[in-house]
Amino acid sequence: MKKLIISIFGAAVLFTSGAASTEASSINTVVNNMTGIPYKWGGTTLAGFDCSGFMRYIFNKYSIELPRTSQQQAKAGTPVSKANLRTGDLVFFNTMGNGISHTGVYIGGGQFAHASSSKGVSITQLSNPYFNDRYVTARRVTGQFMYNKMLGKI
Repeated sequence: MKKLIISIFGAAVLFTSGAASTEASSINTVVNNMTGIPYKWGGTTLAGFDCSGFMRYIFNKYSIELPRTSQQQAKAGTPVSKANLRTGDLVFFNTMGNGISHTGVYIGGGQFAHASSSKGVSITQLSNPYFNDRYVTARRVTGQFMYNKMLGKI
């Protein structure tokens, strides 16, 4: 009887862990696997990304189409305050002094993922002085279902 219970428990663990790894992939896992991919102006592939190309690539994994540029992306979805950011929200910055010129995706814990021109795909704190001073706005382009998918719950 003890062997039967252990076998059933083992099969249940194997089954549930397999389902989680094949169906649910959190945005944090996706981003962590892409960290270090080089920056490439106009880049939209794993060979290299610019910031808006990286956002399009990430959101495409969740069947969400975004416009091509950071300025256009800043008009998508609905505005969200910095205090109410949640995983999957787009964050926008004025890094060139003439309006929105950089974007990233909020991944929780006060961090966002982006394609940095100096570091490639990286994770940075929103409180980083450089980005904190240049923060402009955020937009929510995900509904509840995609939000749950980005968290790896679906």
